Amino acid sequence: MAEPAGTARDRRRDLGARLFTFAVVTDTHLNQGEDECNAPFAVNALANRRLRHVVNDLNRRDLAFVVNVGDLLHPVPAVPALYDRAAARYLEQSAALRHTQYLTPGNHDVGDKPNDWAPTATVCDAYLACWEEHFGPHYRSFDHGECHFVIVNAQLLNSGLKAEAEQRAWLEADLAANRGRRIILFSHYPPFVADEDEPEHYDNIGEPGRSWLTGLVREYGVEALFAGHVHNFWFNRIGATDCYLLPSTAFVRQDYAEMYRAPPGPDDEAGRNDKPKLGYFVVHVHEVGHVCEPVRTWGETADALVSPGEMPAPPSPPHPKLIERSAFGFDMRQDWMETVEVPPSGGLDEFDRKRARNDYPVLGLWEMGIRKLRIPLSDLATASRRERLRALAEHGFAYTLFTFGLPDTRARGLIVENADLLSAWEAGFDPGADSSVPEIAAAAAAAGVPLYLSRLRSHDELRAEAGRYFHVVNHGFDIADRDWIEALLTQPDLAGTLAGLVFRLPADAPVCETLVGIDKLAGSFGLRASIHLRTAGFDPSQAERNDLRIASRMAEALFTANTLGHAGVFADTLVDHDRGYFVRHGA
Repeated sequence: MAEPAGTARDRRRDLGARLFTFAVVTDTHLNQGEDECNAPFAVNALANRRLRHVVNDLNRRDLAFVVNVGDLLHPVPAVPALYDRAAARYLEQSAALRHTQYLTPGNHDVGDKPNDWAPTATVCDAYLACWEEHFGPHYRSFDHGECHFVIVNAQLLNSGLKAEAEQRAWLEADLAANRGRRIILFSHYPPFVADEDEPEHYDNIGEPGRSWLTGLVREYGVEALFAGHVHNFWFNRIGATDCYLLPSTAFVRQDYAEMYRAPPGPDDEAGRNDKPKLGYFVVHVHEVGHVCEPVRTWGETADALVSPGEMPAPPSPPHPKLIERSAFGFDMRQDWMETVEVPPSGGLDEFDRKRARNDYPVLGLWEMGIRKLRIPLSDLATASRRERLRALAEHGFAYTLFTFGLPDTRARGLIVENADLLSAWEAGFDPGADSSVPEIAAAAAAAGVPLYLSRLRSHDELRAEAGRYFHVVNHGFDIADRDWIEALLTQPDLAGTLAGLVFRLPADAPVCETLVGIDKLAGSFGLRASIHLRTAGFDPSQAERNDLRIASRMAEALFTANTLGHAGVFADTLVDHDRGYFVRHGA
């Protein structure tokens, strides 16, 4: 029998034992007073209380150290009286942190990077002196265990200051002295947001500093880079280096709300107070590699610091890098790699758009420990998408491709060329037309990808199931389709090629009972089953917004799937569908 979908072509490395854990926070934006704020946005006044909650949360964890990657303060050094008071507030909260803390300067701390399109107070010697007076060196490195950690002052790049040349010489020498070691880098500005060759804008590092820094990252095989500034989550790669752009503990950058299909909520301040997007990272360092654990703070605040003993340490959630068995996944129907053009807002950028990709689906999948993803052929269509699939596969994702009929020559070539990425290939076919099943089977055999077949439901079947005719597309075998399956298996071309069949679990069917029945049916034929858990019903005009019902069915499917011997489950909705056909809520 073919390997279960989701276990073949596992690109994960054996991480070995966990060695230690550290935390990364960023963009804390502390104010000069508990209720004082020099920003026009109401949410900014919560920054001090939100950081206090984070300190309480960090104190209950077993951490080697904490790194803040910049914008510790909201008042900038161009307003020294407020800056000094805000620095005092930060140091007061830091004194209550029971872990060693390392600080990275941000643009609010030492001045913005040089730019001629925005009237900002840029980095200068006087601002660097303000930082050093309160917080010490503005670039440094340190060791922990077998790892070498490096903090850079990204605001210096392209500045022409003497400090830039000094940092450049220091960093090149520091990395050279630690060649061959595991190196982790911290920078307030990310080198880029969406693409390494993107034009310079407010949120990235311009040239030539960007290429210099990314060149060093590649040359010395930096394991991971952590950056802030953008107040949102993104995951990128520089060669083999994992690049994490982190959310803020204080507020969200609302210009990037343009990425989302849903409007901000009534209390979200146009996206700036989008509470689920606030948080920090806990990073578990293993013998080989690392695992990032996102911690959402949900905008929680605290009026007082709490003794660590009063708050038990939370358990670590599952991560796709670590889980042994994965029998439940999601159908990636929406474009989870879509790049959006963020319009110039006049707030931070005004003279061009900037590109951004919504990586929150990736973050959510990591948080849920989901490995199995069902992807369309279009996700293999471009080199950039294939490169991203490979990067995310190293973080635990396993892909099942879905198509209909016999793909054309070019598409078959893509499947063969990227077969190492695919755990399975689900191919739909129309049993009422001239069958392409033999050709599909031959293509799957040529690619070496386990084949799962899914039959298209006929017009008459759809009308019988719904009670009247709707123009909808439905596919997958049913638990009552034994005769169909027996007839299909008489085709000699499938011998030794067919790994399994695709089944559908309608929204009105009992979950556990149906899953167990399909598992037994598939097993009786020596096949595996890929079962599609439908959220929507038969009527495309009816919406399913009952979150409790949806969550209950998914939870039942998740737990049942992990008891099955011949089947796995794909839920059909990760992200809410709030328009179009079959409106429904997701996970």
